[in-house]
Amino acid sequence: MNENEGTPTLAPRTFRFTDIDEFRSSIRQLTVDFTPLVRTIKAEQTILNLPGCDVNLIKSFPRIVDAQLAPNCTVVGFGMDDQHAPIRFNGVETDRSVIVLGSDGAGYSLVEQAERQCASVVFTPAVRGRGWPETGPSFRMFETSASARLRLRGLVREVLSFAASDTLHPGVSSAAIRESFLGAVDAALDDVVAARWTARANSVRHFKIFHDIRAVLSDDLSRPVYSEELAKKVGVSVRTVHDVVKRYRGMSLHRYLRLRRLWLVRKRLLLGAESVKAVALAYGFWHLSDFSRSYRLHFGETPSETVERARNA
Repeated sequence: MNENEGTPTLAPRTFRFTDIDEFRSSIRQLTVDFTPLVRTIKAEQTILNLPGCDVNLIKSFPRIVDAQLAPNCTVVGFGMDDQHAPIRFNGVETDRSVIVLGSDGAGYSLVEQAERQCASVVFTPAVRGRGWPETGPSFRMFETSASARLRLRGLVREVLSFAASDTLHPGVSSAAIRESFLGAVDAALDDVVAARWTARANSVRHFKIFHDIRAVLSDDLSRPVYSEELAKKVGVSVRTVHDVVKRYRGMSLHRYLRLRRLWLVRKRLLLGAESVKAVALAYGFWHLSDFSRSYRLHFGETPSETVERARNA
């Protein structure tokens, strides 16, 4: 509370994370599942919560992301850096000038192989009646002009800088900032390039298959799920599962399932499991020396060191 004016103040807050679960729980309006692609994570998030509009600036780490948006809100996301390392969004790899748009419970899949800085603007309630494209069950990706994305980037930086140095009135400043972002997104969508390649990222059918694959894998985390069982439960061929995983994850089905099993083992070991061997076998790692090498390569410590750290925590 501002003691001089008697009105609440709004200011951005910055959080830094080295723990994956803390970072996961920091995301508002999104149910998020992360799989890091590095041994240790280092993330930073700046958040400005305004009535009807949240502004997020994130410095991320190499990771796999699956996210589901809450109902009755709309999200616009875009890159804030000029790195040329491509991202894989909804199964399409790109390093072009793009924005992504989702609304009313839409989901997305993302693979980042390098550290990135990105921003998102969350509008609550959902944006209606502005002529923005309908998104359906998955976020949609659009190639836009570099100038339109630069305008969005500049607006994020200006708003966060202004909010950090001045008092924002919730009713007046917030409405004006929200309108500025709506106008910037209008301009970005007006500058959308007619690019056939974006149609693959916006495929509802393939996204649904991938969503079904993830649902099966998440249904029972106490045991491994292998390719034939997975394909049978999803109702498609093993080849189709392989192709969809390759598209959305940028890796083979075998590697994806193995990576998932490694993280499930780690989760169990962090709970203080009594036997590394028993946990490894339970998740299908029959070659224990190969398992130990893979585990150490991925997490930077041996399975036994993970158990010991958990017991001493």
